[in-house]
Amino acid sequence: MSFENFETNAIRTQVERSQYKEHSAPLYLTSSFVFDDAEDMRASFAEEKERNIYSRFTNPNTSEFVDKICKLEGAESGYAFATGMSAVFSTFAALLNAGDHIVSARSVFGSTHTLFTKFLPKWNIETSYFKVNEVDKIESLIQPNTKILYAESPTNPAVDILDLERLGQIAKKHNLILIIDNCFATPYLQNPIKFGADLVIHSATKLIDGQGRVLGGVTVGRADLIREIYLFSRNTGPALSPFNAWVLSKSLETLHVRVDRHCENALKVAEFLENHSQVESVKYPFLKSHPQYDIAKKQMKLGGNIVAFQIKGGLEAGRQFLNKLEIISLSANLGDTRTIATHPASTTHSKLALEDRLEVGITDSLVRISVGLEHTEDIIKDLDKALN
Repeated sequence: MSFENFETNAIRTQVERSQYKEHSAPLYLTSSFVFDDAEDMRASFAEEKERNIYSRFTNPNTSEFVDKICKLEGAESGYAFATGMSAVFSTFAALLNAGDHIVSARSVFGSTHTLFTKFLPKWNIETSYFKVNEVDKIESLIQPNTKILYAESPTNPAVDILDLERLGQIAKKHNLILIIDNCFATPYLQNPIKFGADLVIHSATKLIDGQGRVLGGVTVGRADLIREIYLFSRNTGPALSPFNAWVLSKSLETLHVRVDRHCENALKVAEFLENHSQVESVKYPFLKSHPQYDIAKKQMKLGGNIVAFQIKGGLEAGRQFLNKLEIISLSANLGDTRTIATHPASTTHSKLALEDRLEVGITDSLVRISVGLEHTEDIIKDLDKALN
């Protein structure tokens, strides 16, 4: 059953109840499932029946989680993965052949950049980059062998915004598969499929879990493309564990409540930083000073929980700031109930060459704040003390 409203779908989408009539979905911690007889087993492996065979293929818990994400994103089908990066890699590996070409926004997560520049070239798959403010140059990068157009929005870690509607128009015109990493926005704030995306990827480790407990990833979208991803993943084994799927499915029930407060806190933090004497610049999608503010307002419900800012004084000032934080955690994660500070140049994006980092705005003084659910006054006091 599907409902009209996000919150109800997130809460009421549930695996079929067992004979015990449980209210909350149970954990199905089993590696495999049994068959009634030899014919049932044959028909199941021949996919003449839609049923669970082995938890590397499907499991009731992972199916419930995927079904929820599909409904929340407006997708036809999906597959869940052990991590966000396994979702990214498996999606590309399933859909690309040797000699294919990718056009991608330059502002992508460090591990995704490494995938594009180090690993996919081993199979003669090349990537051409465009800057987030040069969407009009995308068409000049498209080659006869281009198959995928890829972007994150908002981007990690500089919180830039790409016009998803424009990307959708370009992809449709050139018959490309448009893949959007929607991790920073979640299905609650943004639905790329509405703007023309064929596939949407999430690192469920972040806001979807929201409490820093488990790893997970998911790709949803067109059924024909998900079929290819499923067949690849069924044979290569990056499946999400049933336990993690159970945790993530329960987390989705509170996503709308949590993200509303994350966004409220993040906007207050961004406004505080924008007026601080020790801060050089601030980027947050729903600040009017953000260069893509109008696009963000068009395609996002709220601005998300990530704030990027540059501290006056460069690398040493940034290091001192991080060392003086008392409440805010130093971690490479984001989307937690706890506020987290990260220095991308020395952590998540440290493998990028200096030129590549600067190209996407990752200076030595850039700090990424994942604003949590603590009282805003306490977050701001900690930031103020460390900055001063």
